[in-house]
Amino acid sequence: MRFGYTLMTEQSGPRDLVRYAGAAERAGFDFEVASDHYFPWLDSQGHAPFVWSVLGGVAQATDSIELMSFVTCPILRYHPAVVAQQAATMGVLSGGRFQLNLGAGENLNEHVVGQRWPSVGERHDMLQEAVEIIRLLLEGERLTFDGQHFRVDSAYLWDRPENPVEVGVAVSGPQSIERFAPLADHLVTTEPEASILQRWDQARQDAGAGPSRKIGQIPISWDPDIDAATARAHDQFRWFAGGWKVNADLPTTEAFEGATQFVTPENVAEAIPCGPDLDAIVEAASVYWEAGFTDLAFIQVGDEKQQEFLDTAAGPLLDKLRAAAPSE
Repeated sequence: MRFGYTLMTEQSGPRDLVRYAGAAERAGFDFEVASDHYFPWLDSQGHAPFVWSVLGGVAQATDSIELMSFVTCPILRYHPAVVAQQAATMGVLSGGRFQLNLGAGENLNEHVVGQRWPSVGERHDMLQEAVEIIRLLLEGERLTFDGQHFRVDSAYLWDRPENPVEVGVAVSGPQSIERFAPLADHLVTTEPEASILQRWDQARQDAGAGPSRKIGQIPISWDPDIDAATARAHDQFRWFAGGWKVNADLPTTEAFEGATQFVTPENVAEAIPCGPDLDAIVEAASVYWEAGFTDLAFIQVGDEKQQEFLDTAAGPLLDKLRAAAPSE
């Protein structure tokens, strides 16, 4: 079981994110994931730097820790050929430490380019084409592509790492699993449900694909003061209560404010471990390895306690997690 740290671009500025990345590596995390957003979820989070610039800085501020996007939507705000170039460049800058994770996106981040927000079925059609384009370019093909949603004219990536960047895809329901399991190297999902992973493995086996990583993510609000931890989680992370089917379609931070106005601090504390109890965090994380996940990234909620968490709590937490998680 590998444990990761989330560079949450919605709640921290670019210089701080690069600093936290170095501290997370020193604390002993196995990998780091970075969110690819144009907007924060709520105004109180207050940030949304361009993640690819941040990742370039992180690649130079760290030495050995694995880096990932979590996740990038390659269907509206970016053309897939551009995403392939971004990923290949990160592969070079990081010395082969980068993994590209892709998903069908959220209206919150994609509406900024002024195009309509497609239905989920159409987004998955677009994502499938995008994944095909990105993988071919990352493998070094000089590509001309004429699809239903995207065209590529004689594209070629001149700077690529020695080994092609691996690709994860975010999935949830049976249709997305069946579609993307044969196309991706790895699984990304938010729900700790064993059935998702089992269906993914079966779909890969049916397609003749090999084993893959299963990567999840969990928010925590560590703080010596449990009341402060709960208040911060409610202020900045109550959007989490909506679930991805809701979160994917809301277009603005104002919409998230309205949609979560009746979510209470108690509701948030039931869903997110809040306070100084590291054993409670381990218990919350255990459902992921029990479901069969291989990788779990932690989000420490709020910028104001980020450095203190990394300096004082992250190391002991990782020790407890590694003692509790299965070794094989």
